[in-house]
Amino acid sequence: MHLPSFLWLWKIAAWSMGLSLLAYVFLAITGIWMLRVRTTGETPLGVVLPWQPSQMRSLHYIIGITMVSLVLLLLAVGIVGTLGHFGSLGHSPHLVAGLIVVILVLVSAFGATQISTGKPWARPLHLSCNFCLLLGFGWVSFSGWTVVQKYLP
Repeated sequence: MHLPSFLWLWKIAAWSMGLSLLAYVFLAITGIWMLRVRTTGETPLGVVLPWQPSQMRSLHYIIGITMVSLVLLLLAVGIVGTLGHFGSLGHSPHLVAGLIVVILVLVSAFGATQISTGKPWARPLHLSCNFCLLLGFGWVSFSGWTVVQKYLP
């Protein structure tokens, strides 16, 4: 695949990564808020929001679906861009980091859909994946930065 420039593709990746990280932060904030209200009945730091807990859960789901979509877009852009530029995959640890992040996001999303009183394993799965995702986002960001340096003139 010989396109004149992959700059447009890298712009999509940069925006998607930035928005994925922003979604992760918002998911952490809404998740901590829901956990605090569920366990103590009080809002964190006494902050009263105009949403009911069920509305906060819906907002958390919407942000989560958005993050899953952005991460899958990043996967597609990475594969197309790398194949188009190099002709093959696996030129750096970024592929492994990216695949691990994709898997963590998908497992976390699956765990979120399973959270209920009858499935006590789902919440710990969701929370542990999200903690690992923090490390994964750090790794994929660092390795992605080194990859971007290969494309810049």
